[in-house]
Amino acid sequence: MTVTDTIAAISTPPGEGAIALVRISGPSAIEIADKIFRGKEQPSRFASHVQHLGEIFSAENQLIDQVVLSMHRAPASYTGEDLVEISCHGGTLVSAKILEACLRAGATAARPGEFTERAFLNGKIDLTQAEAVIDLIRARTDLALRSATEQLEGRLGDRIRKIRDELVALLAHINASIDFPEEGIEPNEGETLCARLDSIREQITALLATADQGRVLREGVRVVIYGATNAGKSSLLNRLLGYDRVIVSDTHGTTRDTIEEMVNFEGVPIRLLDTAGLRASESDLEREGIARTEKSLQLADLRLHIADRNAPKPAHFNGQADDPNEIVVLNKSDLPEDNDWKDFQALRISCMTGHGVLELQREILARIRQQNLRPESPIAINTRHRDCLRRALEACDRPQTAMGEGLSAEYVALDLDEALRSVGEVIGVVDVEQILDSVFSQFCIGK
Repeated sequence: MTVTDTIAAISTPPGEGAIALVRISGPSAIEIADKIFRGKEQPSRFASHVQHLGEIFSAENQLIDQVVLSMHRAPASYTGEDLVEISCHGGTLVSAKILEACLRAGATAARPGEFTERAFLNGKIDLTQAEAVIDLIRARTDLALRSATEQLEGRLGDRIRKIRDELVALLAHINASIDFPEEGIEPNEGETLCARLDSIREQITALLATADQGRVLREGVRVVIYGATNAGKSSLLNRLLGYDRVIVSDTHGTTRDTIEEMVNFEGVPIRLLDTAGLRASESDLEREGIARTEKSLQLADLRLHIADRNAPKPAHFNGQADDPNEIVVLNKSDLPEDNDWKDFQALRISCMTGHGVLELQREILARIRQQNLRPESPIAINTRHRDCLRRALEACDRPQTAMGEGLSAEYVALDLDEALRSVGEVIGVVDVEQILDSVFSQFCIGK
């Protein structure tokens, strides 16, 4: 499939709803619309961006549905190509029938993300804006939505282009001094070159510093609830979520697997993980659950070590109140406290009554701030951006070493060229064929 093909897809989620949307994009989009649509006039005669009422017919001349069709003529469309949007009644079968009519009229089924990929290939958006589309769809908090919106508007792309322009200017000057020595062009050396490189490196470093914030915005802070069996881990999860997500029982070892849910604390997405209780067990199933608990703890940003203050301290308990990555929580404050916990520094809560839960939420946010995991900046790079910028930063570091060793300007130029290519990969201005599939495969079909 190439961009010369005309593609079609259903752009709304499957299932029943008020409206479903079918898109057609490509050089034959208008011709296909003429074949399947009947109204007061043919779509090829429509003004761009105006909706028209009509009917869609199958290849067998059978009426499928009454629809509203709009034409978006190139280049003033989402994809930069002729684009047809058909709004039909939101049933699974009716939208499938309309898509089938489009395909039989000459369209090809779109791949996941192909509409946005064509927008990128046709210069409507850069690669960071394309990635912002999926971030916008997946946003779960106001800050994540704001970050995706600003990236979609091109704010990250503008900063990358500024860095790239400075690298281009520096590299062009060095190459000119190498290629045209008779012109008397002095290469930037010593303090001058280092100053210009330091400015570029500072800008790259500032963007790299937002990587953890980007992970939090897109994935959430991983907060793992763990402890002995029957301490109240599942009850705490239910309390923090505000509804009964997990079955709670007095029977030990009820939770055998890791249960994960997302919650929003003051705009910060939190991934809460309820884990299997820690104890010696003869059950293979429970031992597997405990192994998963230990794996989750290794990947946690923050751990909530919960214990039953009404019972003696468990033999394996090793909670430390001074660990910045762990909060010790003593549950069942509505019941008498065992002497083992006397004067023990910990948050005391009751999952039964809700006492202390608000204080726990505040402490979770405080610990997140201490780890600089709270997303403050609206610009937050993703994993692919971080990889590109790290390579660019390493390439910018090498010229200083080369100059210190007395190497010629050619070596500096080679390193700067590598930095330029790495920065360019972020916005897709170099040969990025290998990374396109990785970016656009995340999209749903029809987007």
